[in-house]
Amino acid sequence: MTETIDDDLFEIPVPSTECDFQVGDNVVYPHHGAGVVKSRAPRKVLGEERDYLKIRILHNDMTVHVPCDQANAVGLRRVIDEETVRKVLDVLEGPVTDMPKNWNRRFKHNREKIKTGNIYELAEVVRNLATRENEKGLSTGEKQMFTRTKKVLASELMYALEKTEDEAEEYLDGILAPPAEGSPQYIAAAARAAALEDEDDDESVDESDAELALQE
Repeated sequence: MTETIDDDLFEIPVPSTECDFQVGDNVVYPHHGAGVVKSRAPRKVLGEERDYLKIRILHNDMTVHVPCDQANAVGLRRVIDEETVRKVLDVLEGPVTDMPKNWNRRFKHNREKIKTGNIYELAEVVRNLATRENEKGLSTGEKQMFTRTKKVLASELMYALEKTEDEAEEYLDGILAPPAEGSPQYIAAAARAAALEDEDDDESVDESDAELALQE
């Protein structure tokens, strides 16, 4: 069953009056992923008539209704172009960056990056979580975060690279796959994995907090 969200339920302190999105545009709604503007029409909500964008997000079977005058304020943007795709791929193929050792602090660190809506920050989180999954494994909360962020990123690559949903996910999985045994990347990963074994890393998690955080 398709989930529908009316984005006027969220408080937006400084709405923008600019809205140049049109029907057929491929757009990205932060935290939910990429979709298509299916319609732009007035709707009356709570007694007030406003112009709304109806956005269909394929990968999670969701329809979002965004007030047109708040589109920029909620971070709605067009899907990345070819040049930006290349930069995103550079991030995904780049070296892992430092993250907090403690699970809770690491989770919050990655969540803040995701909340920016920045495609490069999202790619960094996906890359770092994929690397940690390959080298040591992820806690339950981080696995949920990894699955969700990977789907959000793949949904945008689907439109940017003109692939199907399955093709985009397979393409991303190929980029994130563990390095071949014996390669310099494999040796470096083995060294990092050995170092991780020495960490005093608290992997305990409040699953209810993790689930709530992922829904924000």
